[in-house]
Amino acid sequence: MHLVCPAGSLPALKAALQQGADAIYVGFRDDTNARHFTGLNLDERQLEIGLALIREKGRQLYVAVNTYGQAQGWSRWQRAVDQAADLGVDALIAADPGVLAYASRRHPALNLHLSVQGSATNPAALMFYQQRYGIRRAVLPRVLSLAQVRQVAQRSEVPLEVFAFGSLCIMAEGRCHLSSYVTGESPNLCGVCSPAKAVRWSEDAEGLSARLGGVLIDRYAPHEPAGYPTLCKGRFVVEGQRFHALEEPASLNTLELIPQLVQLGIAAVKIEGRQRSPVYVEQVTRVWREALDAHARDGDGFTLQPRWQKVLANLSEGSQTTLGAYHRAWQ
Repeated sequence: MHLVCPAGSLPALKAALQQGADAIYVGFRDDTNARHFTGLNLDERQLEIGLALIREKGRQLYVAVNTYGQAQGWSRWQRAVDQAADLGVDALIAADPGVLAYASRRHPALNLHLSVQGSATNPAALMFYQQRYGIRRAVLPRVLSLAQVRQVAQRSEVPLEVFAFGSLCIMAEGRCHLSSYVTGESPNLCGVCSPAKAVRWSEDAEGLSARLGGVLIDRYAPHEPAGYPTLCKGRFVVEGQRFHALEEPASLNTLELIPQLVQLGIAAVKIEGRQRSPVYVEQVTRVWREALDAHARDGDGFTLQPRWQKVLANLSEGSQTTLGAYHRAWQ
């Protein structure tokens, strides 16, 4: 399986490359990608430098143009597709049928990967995207159990990529409206979940309060670590009790599933985290490179190393990891 790693900056790209990523995915500095934060993503010069380094190592570069294009700014999505093609990237990651249609017509030689934002969860959907737009790979949403991934893999002619480590989403990707509910913007349309301009911090006798679009998302006691306020991971009072009512902060960690994923013929495993630091990218990439190489070498004798899990736990949201939907025995 290929190891696909994130880079929201040139230092992160270099870190992923040095630690053995097979492919690195990036986004442009606008709302055409689903990680559109101030100070994040690479400019044209940085992309040229990064691509040269990647070519030198014989690795691959993917560009995510994975938000849904808006009528009033459609030229931005066209320009992003053209820029990716002109750079000579190894794949364009997209979700919007309009973006996929434009890319397949204008740049027929450009490899197209269906983004997780496309929410394709069954063989029929994958066949549609393959027949209509010629996709070469699809990233499955993180709502499928391992049994469901197996069913899709057995019946799909499209090579599959799955998320291996990083932040989770309680929605089927591409269908989340929580952020837009309180801020008017969402990652699907504007490329940002919980935009920074909607975040407000305040401190009073009860502690540090975090608000999003004027809505109280969480309150932290003195010396309690504070997380970035997103509606799905907020703590709310329900029937007199305050807790993570929608989703408890935790990171997906599928390291133990490597043998099963290989057996299913999964083409690539993906690390989430373009918004994370170069140190995060470096450490997660190193662990996954070592683990994948160990499985390739040892086969049935593959065993998890405690130090791998320790590193990943320290990099996880809430300092805890989960198999997410993969462990659902009833699906």
